Amino acid sequence: MSIKPEATWAASPTTTRGQPTPLSSDSKGERIAYASNKSIFVRSIDDPAISIQYTAHTSQTTVARFSPSGFYIASGDVSGMVRVWDCVGEGATKGEYPIIAGRINDIAWDGDSQRIIAVGDGRERFGHCITADSGNTVGEISGHSSQINCVDVRKQRPLRAATGSDDTSLVFLHGAPFKFNTSVRGKHDKFIFGTAFSPDGSTLVSVGSDRRIWLYDGKSGEPRSQIGEGEHRGSIFGVSWAKDSRRFVTASADQTVKIWDAEAGKCVQSWRMGEESVVSIPNQQVGVTWPAGRSDGIVISVDLEGNLNYLKEGNDKPVKVVRGHQKAITATCFATKDDTLWTGSYEGRVRAWDASSGQAQEIDGETHSNYVSGLAFSPEEGRIYSIGWDDTLRTINAEAKSFAGASIKTKGQPKGLAACTSGSIGAQVLVASPGLITAYENGKEVASHPISFSPTCLAANDDLLAVGAEDRIIRIYNVSPKFSLIAELKDANSPTSALAFSGPSSSPQCLAAGLANGKIFVWSIKDWSLVTNRWSAHTARVTSISWDPSGGERAVSGAFDTNVHVWSLKDPGRRVKAANAHKDGVGGVVWLDGEKILSCGADATVKVWKVEGVA
Repeated sequence: MSIKPEATWAASPTTTRGQPTPLSSDSKGERIAYASNKSIFVRSIDDPAISIQYTAHTSQTTVARFSPSGFYIASGDVSGMVRVWDCVGEGATKGEYPIIAGRINDIAWDGDSQRIIAVGDGRERFGHCITADSGNTVGEISGHSSQINCVDVRKQRPLRAATGSDDTSLVFLHGAPFKFNTSVRGKHDKFIFGTAFSPDGSTLVSVGSDRRIWLYDGKSGEPRSQIGEGEHRGSIFGVSWAKDSRRFVTASADQTVKIWDAEAGKCVQSWRMGEESVVSIPNQQVGVTWPAGRSDGIVISVDLEGNLNYLKEGNDKPVKVVRGHQKAITATCFATKDDTLWTGSYEGRVRAWDASSGQAQEIDGETHSNYVSGLAFSPEEGRIYSIGWDDTLRTINAEAKSFAGASIKTKGQPKGLAACTSGSIGAQVLVASPGLITAYENGKEVASHPISFSPTCLAANDDLLAVGAEDRIIRIYNVSPKFSLIAELKDANSPTSALAFSGPSSSPQCLAAGLANGKIFVWSIKDWSLVTNRWSAHTARVTSISWDPSGGERAVSGAFDTNVHVWSLKDPGRRVKAANAHKDGVGGVVWLDGEKILSCGADATVKVWKVEGVA
């Protein structure tokens, strides 16, 4: 038996209100790169479900830029570290260089893919210029009195570079080695957020929070003209040139993306995200890139929620919106009816993923306000149930992909969730909270059962309910015709953190319990005898367990140790391991079919794994 990675459904870019989110596309217009959490993602533009993840950064990443050759990416993080790595092969790191003692805000390559300028918010300096292969100094970035927000390098000789800062000035540098030449002041009166040289090097553009767009001579740095006065009504966070060097695109907090004719100084195309008359903070556009090498005129912008909007000239609305999670995925369930993976995340978002295409869909309606702690699928009702740390239970219409009805206030912070089919009272959802297990049906409370222990998790199978607890005892209840305790499992040596029943087609039917110390115990449902306690390869809290639905005796588990393990009851001492499956921990695992597993984690990604062979 073996487990191999098959696909990565990437996280959305990390965004911060009032701050640019850099996007970068390669010279062929095939891929886009961006920073998300502690990773860098490189995604196919045509098929966003195809992506690679770079995980060598140990701090929150901030920016990633393709080299002009397209073979390497330079990426930075909040600690001031810049890493240069191969984005075509295995993702090997070519070099890691501490640039400044603070956040890296932007990075730019020269036209030969040899030199890098990285800028940001440092203590001793705000930027530095190095060679990409060795990190040797090839210039000094000076002339600013506040953090530098943006940088670009002219790709033709003589080499020029431009930096924009919180001090409202644009500094023009000559190279190489790069050194201060002129400081342009008085053109912007607020923070400068973006600067870019045209592909032919003839023109430089700068944008900022004062909503102004300034054009300069690309060789001398002399200001030429200001264009678009009053067009944007919010801070301009991003700017990117078309390959023809005549047009460029800007992204703004006023929810618009605009294309400009640099020669005429006029806006030639404008898109507004969201409803025309509604001010929507999530629809603020905080970054943009115009991929070169494409004939379809696609522009890609990112909004404050991290959604990637594919914009095409001549169309009023995005032709495609690529969604995902920005924060750690904390809950999962799988709806077998339509092959949909449901995920909930740390910031309260719920997404529905098509298991065949890897596309995520937004759920309409009012979602949780923070941490989603549980998801459960009720096939009889065609509903998804969710609980969160906002102390609510919410219902989702699985077919319509929308929240149904009003949220239900739970009796305290919910600790576990399970959808149960009871013979006497029909389909219902069970929620465990401190001191109580409550049953709900059709949005109403129908029963409650007081408990004297602290629950941690739930799992249901027909009329059976398993409840994990801090006291290390797993209690088994029969919920029909009335709530009754039928067994107590006391073999576990640590509090229970995850529970899962094997499917009705499995033989024998079993209950698996993952513990806070990383061990997994399995009992037979027939007589509640211990089947195995040898599944003990995890080194941290087990977060999720899922059984093979094809009727086998295999299970998959994920834990905070970042690993995914596949186990077999036929040979409990053996397992196959996907090491470092998710940076900073696995949040959930789902067995899709007899061959595929889906996992998700703190890196906000969903990964597809192929399992081959049987134990």
